[in-house]
Amino acid sequence: MTIEELIAEGQKLQTSKLKSAKDNTRYHTWTNNCMTYLEQIKFSQQRRNLFLTYALNQKFEPMIGMLLSIRDNEKENTEPVTYRDQSKVITISDNQQFEVTNCDIKKIDIKSMIRDIRGQQVMLDFDLAKLYGVTTGRLNEQVKRNINRFPEDFMFQLTKGEHELLKSQIATSKSVESQHDNILISQIATSKPIERRGGTQKPPYAFTRNGIGMLSSVLRSGTAVGVNILIMRAFTAIPQIVNQNVQMVQRVFNIEQHQMETDEKIELILDKIEEIAPKQLPEQIFQTGCVWDAWTYVSDLVRNAKKRIVLIDNFVDDRVLSLLDKRADGVSATIHSRYFEQFQVDLKKHNEQYPAIEFVQLPHRNHDRFLIIDDEVYFLGASLKDVGTSLCAVKKMEVSPDRLLEFLK
Repeated sequence: MTIEELIAEGQKLQTSKLKSAKDNTRYHTWTNNCMTYLEQIKFSQQRRNLFLTYALNQKFEPMIGMLLSIRDNEKENTEPVTYRDQSKVITISDNQQFEVTNCDIKKIDIKSMIRDIRGQQVMLDFDLAKLYGVTTGRLNEQVKRNINRFPEDFMFQLTKGEHELLKSQIATSKSVESQHDNILISQIATSKPIERRGGTQKPPYAFTRNGIGMLSSVLRSGTAVGVNILIMRAFTAIPQIVNQNVQMVQRVFNIEQHQMETDEKIELILDKIEEIAPKQLPEQIFQTGCVWDAWTYVSDLVRNAKKRIVLIDNFVDDRVLSLLDKRADGVSATIHSRYFEQFQVDLKKHNEQYPAIEFVQLPHRNHDRFLIIDDEVYFLGASLKDVGTSLCAVKKMEVSPDRLLEFLK
């Protein structure tokens, strides 16, 4: 799939919110296609691991954001850029920069300032300036004076596209913790802000680990040396964390994918079973002795009733009451039969505990038995209590229930 197709499919899946099993299957297929694409364009292993972590947690926004970044950078013919975390910065103004002094670096999360740009772990000039206690302009000025010490693998400037993405992510990042805010705000000097020429902000410079190591020699201060030691330790800690977790993430992701494939197979098996399973026919003949088959067939008819059940049968007993109790809640049940004193006693006791079954005495003798389920009429070849004990049939009839009930009056 192309990058445009991956983005479009991801946006569709994000809208669907993965409500169905089919959506989940599409999601796993999409993530696999994304990982294949990232490998083809030689996306760094660390960024692929990051994408896999987002995929495991179904975080569409950062995944689609990474794909959009790749597409935009391909159009500009530049290397893609992704960000592992947002910097904790305090924005004063778009075109102003203040010097930060007496910064307590131990209270700043340096690892959050290390970004993954163009496949390299780097820190940006404004974050480094904050740590060193100087302005960004002062830091870059010292670098330019010693530019021969900073080749491309030590330092590079972000493109306009990378810079715009950086600004948008900083603008939408979460607010800094209140305690951290108070520490940094108290450190903002009251000196005159440095105005950017033309009122526009130039893309920042990114320093690799080697470039940061060189900064301590350029700045020539005890603070710079101490800061660099802490930064180097932060750089060292990040690969260890990634290596410890990437295999676990991959295993969990593979387990989830295997589970999805298993669920699909189970659904196919259940569908196949439903196709070949015997269905309830409108007419059925039961051989002598097939009591359970006949009883199960009629029980299913009772369970499927939505509104009413009406039994017309001259010979009923307590077994019929048990059968009609299989009906769903809210479904009425009526028995038209001859009067038997014992059955009336059973019916009274039954109705004291369970949903009532109405009894209507037949005005005259009737030979055939019928069962009405909602608006359908079934002919019973034997009394309901004896169905299956001898050769009998159950057949769905075309006559309307109301017409049949008219004959009982």
